[in-house]
Amino acid sequence: MFRPVFLLSISLLSPAVASASEESPATTREPQLLLISFDGAGDNQLWAKSRELAARSKAHFTYFLSCTNLIPRKAAKSYQAPGHRPGKSNVGFAPTVEDVTGRLDHIWQAHLEGHEIASHACGHFDGKDWTKDDWLQEFSTFDTVLTNAWKAIGLGDREPEGWQDFVATGITGFRAPYLSATAALAEAEKTAGLFYDASLVTRGPQWPQRDGELTRFALPLIPEGPQDRRIVGMDYNLFVRHSAGLDDPARSIEFEQRAYKAFKAAFDAQYDGERIPLQLGFHFVEMNGGAYWRALDRLVSDVCNRADVACVGYSEAMDMLAKRPPAPRS
Repeated sequence: MFRPVFLLSISLLSPAVASASEESPATTREPQLLLISFDGAGDNQLWAKSRELAARSKAHFTYFLSCTNLIPRKAAKSYQAPGHRPGKSNVGFAPTVEDVTGRLDHIWQAHLEGHEIASHACGHFDGKDWTKDDWLQEFSTFDTVLTNAWKAIGLGDREPEGWQDFVATGITGFRAPYLSATAALAEAEKTAGLFYDASLVTRGPQWPQRDGELTRFALPLIPEGPQDRRIVGMDYNLFVRHSAGLDDPARSIEFEQRAYKAFKAAFDAQYDGERIPLQLGFHFVEMNGGAYWRALDRLVSDVCNRADVACVGYSEAMDMLAKRPPAPRS
């Protein structure tokens, strides 16, 4: 994850990426950007489902990968997170070598299809108390696991040509587990040469911000429910609000309707307004009977085929923003 500095040049030169001290730009009928991401990226059936949705909607997604999903359970002790014993992971490990093989195939095919593979670290620990060096250790582990992923399961002969370059230069973004963004994390990301971070939360959609050589994105708080109370635009947060984090499939249609209404209203507000990129986050778990994935399917199917909408990954969004002309200042 220690990236060449030249990978950062596009974002740093972008007139459409605001620094923390600058006035945010307004856009005039530029394409509306929709950034859909998945944290964890484990379940192979949901890899297939998400790729199928993207293909029929002409969308590109970002997959924030947890690297323990590429470690078979029998090899769990090969992983040790900062401050934890070997073999400990909050999201477990892959059940079998065959499960890892299927996931590696999905990762590579998604990469070839134009989707973005990014990092969600490994064992999904809350790094709020981690130091910069702790984060760098976790980043290094992530890199090592992905670099050796095929060989580690005895399939080095199946490793795709280009895999090593993809791991070395193609994974340039990060989202912290639990959205636990700290100053130590940001410093580690800069040292590691990461292109962007997507761990922040803001009251509503905001332009990405520059922090030195790091571009920072934020999931928005969006109005939801009968009272339009704001909530992080992510499926898990809706799951907790709707059913206290306990599956309630009997109300799945109700929850789908609420989620879709919130997603679509947040999209329409930007599509008809400033056209600030809208970010929504999901997990590879079909909570409340798949309510939030169905709401996602409806949104993406509705908007991503429009000529003036681009459903893209984070790096792709940065490229598009970099090509926009400077907005006039009032």
